[in-house]
Amino acid sequence: MNLPLITDPWFYAAAVPAVLLMGISKSGFGSGFGSLAVPMMALAIPVPQAAAIFMPILFAMDLMGIAAFRRHFDWALIRFLVPLGLAGSLIGALSFRYLDAKTVAGIVGVFTLLFLAQRLAFPPKPDSPHPPKWAGALLTVTSGFTSFIAHAGGPPVNAYIIPMRLAPITFTATMAAFFFTVNLSKWVPYAWLGLLDARNMATSLALLPLAPFGVWAGVRLAHRIRPQLFYRLVYAGMFLTGVKLVWDAFQ
Repeated sequence: MNLPLITDPWFYAAAVPAVLLMGISKSGFGSGFGSLAVPMMALAIPVPQAAAIFMPILFAMDLMGIAAFRRHFDWALIRFLVPLGLAGSLIGALSFRYLDAKTVAGIVGVFTLLFLAQRLAFPPKPDSPHPPKWAGALLTVTSGFTSFIAHAGGPPVNAYIIPMRLAPITFTATMAAFFFTVNLSKWVPYAWLGLLDARNMATSLALLPLAPFGVWAGVRLAHRIRPQLFYRLVYAGMFLTGVKLVWDAFQ
């Protein structure tokens, strides 16, 4: 019996570049662009369905990222981030049925753009202090929440991590470990919400072979890119993400 996967060609016109973009972002290269993936796929299907289809793909990408960067984790930072991200994911699970996805998109988009405006208007000095931990806690909980709703957890946690000026490889590895844990926590709630149905999972499996290509390309670049260019690309990804999310909120 054939699996009931989505057959609309317009869906795949949006889904294929979305999966590749997510893979590149998962590698750490152009981090922030991955938040565009669900909105891009949502051009053809509803946001919750797009988020569900991405679940197995994200799991595969997370495993590849963990394997590629396992020697470069900042364990102290991971121990701080992971419990807060899981708390945000739990909040997302409990409130998912009552949320307007457009409102969530708008809030994330506005805060992303405000962060970028602040960074550009008041660039950090070499001796400037790191963001306070209370701000990091709030942003990381928000990251877990927005990750659960639309796999858009990158911008909030980036707003906390970027000012630390980690080496690109350490930044990439730490984010890979953080999102692996957060994404793993979503499986049971997504099943409970009825999003992991046969059609969504069959469609996800059809797209899964694309996952390694984006991750492979991004990993190669992340190992070679200069820190200054790396963070410029992070900012570019966050800007495009913020604009797209705000745009979605008003559609």
